[in-house]
Amino acid sequence: MEKRNVLVIGASAGGIAALRRLFAAMPRDVTATVFVVQHIGATQSVLPTVLSRAGWLPAFHPQDGEPVRAGWIHVAPPDRHLLVRNGSVLVRRGARENRCRPAIDPLFRSVAVAYGARVVGLILTGTLDDGTAGLRAVKRCGGFTMVQDPEDAEWPNMPRNAMRHVSVDACAPLSDLPALLARLLGEPPGPAVPVPADIATEARISENEFDAVPELTAAVGRPSTLSCPECGGNLVEIEDGPLLRFRCKIGHAYGPAALADSHRESIEQAIWVALRTHEDRVIMFHRLADRAREHGHAIVEANWTRAAREAERTVAMLKEVLSHQGQELAGGMAAEGED
Repeated sequence: MEKRNVLVIGASAGGIAALRRLFAAMPRDVTATVFVVQHIGATQSVLPTVLSRAGWLPAFHPQDGEPVRAGWIHVAPPDRHLLVRNGSVLVRRGARENRCRPAIDPLFRSVAVAYGARVVGLILTGTLDDGTAGLRAVKRCGGFTMVQDPEDAEWPNMPRNAMRHVSVDACAPLSDLPALLARLLGEPPGPAVPVPADIATEARISENEFDAVPELTAAVGRPSTLSCPECGGNLVEIEDGPLLRFRCKIGHAYGPAALADSHRESIEQAIWVALRTHEDRVIMFHRLADRAREHGHAIVEANWTRAAREAERTVAMLKEVLSHQGQELAGGMAAEGED
C-alpha cells in the first residue's frame, strides 16, 4: 500500500536555522524522501553538510539525471533549479522564478506532478511569496500542505502569503512541526488526484530549461500589458485560483510580491542613474559658466549658472526621493519582522 513518504520544504530568510532545528528534532525512526530549496547565492554551498549534521537523514546536492534516493535529503544546488521526473533528479539552470534560482515553486510543482497525494509540502520562514504557487500545486495534486506559523517565523511573509492563497492543511510553530511530520509521514495518502493540465505544463517549462518555453507559456496564461523586469519581454497573466501570477515567454516567473519588489528595484535604479546624470550636468554647467566668465561673456555665464542651479534643485529632489524610498523599505522590513 502506498504511503505518504515524500517531504518537500521551501525556505528563504532565516531558513537555515529553521531547517537545522526542524531536522535535529525529527524522530530518528521516521524516514522519507526529502527535497529542500533554501534561497542561496550562486556560489558554493555547505548546506548539505549542515543538514546532515542535524542528525536526521543524510543530505546531498544531487547531480542531473541521478536516481532519487529514498531516505535522503535532496538539497537544491546553488544557481540551479531542482526538479524530479520519472524517479530521477533534474538539475536545471533555467530562468529565475520569483527572482530566485534555486526557486521553491518549480520544485514543489515538479514534486507534486511526480508524487501526487504522497507529498507533504511545507513552507518555512522567508520574505515575499516564493512557494505560494508551488504549495497550491501540491494541494491541487492531492498532497498535504503545511506552513510554519507566521507568528513563529523569523520572517513571516512567505508562510503568510502561502496561507492567503492556499487552504493549508496545517499551520504550526517550528517546535510542533517534527511531531506533526512524524505522524503524517508513513500514513496512507489521500485519494489520487489527476494532475491538472496547467500544473503539468508549467512543470515542463522548468524541465525544458530553454526549449519551447514560449509555446508552453502561452498555453498557461493570457497576454498582459506588463513587461518582465529581468528581460523586458511581455508577461502573461496566470489566474491560479485566487492567485494572479505572471510569466514571460522565456520562463521568468513572478508572484505579485516578487513582481512588485522587482519594480521597486527598477525604479530605484532609474533614479540613481538620473541622479548621477544631473550631478554630471551640475559639474558641466559650472565649468561652462567659469569658461564664459574667463572670456568676459556675462550673459552666457548667467545662462549657464542658471542651468546649474536648476540641475542642483533636481539633484536635491532626487536625493530626497531616494531617502524616502530607503525609509519606506526599512519600515516595511521592520513591520514584516514584527508581524
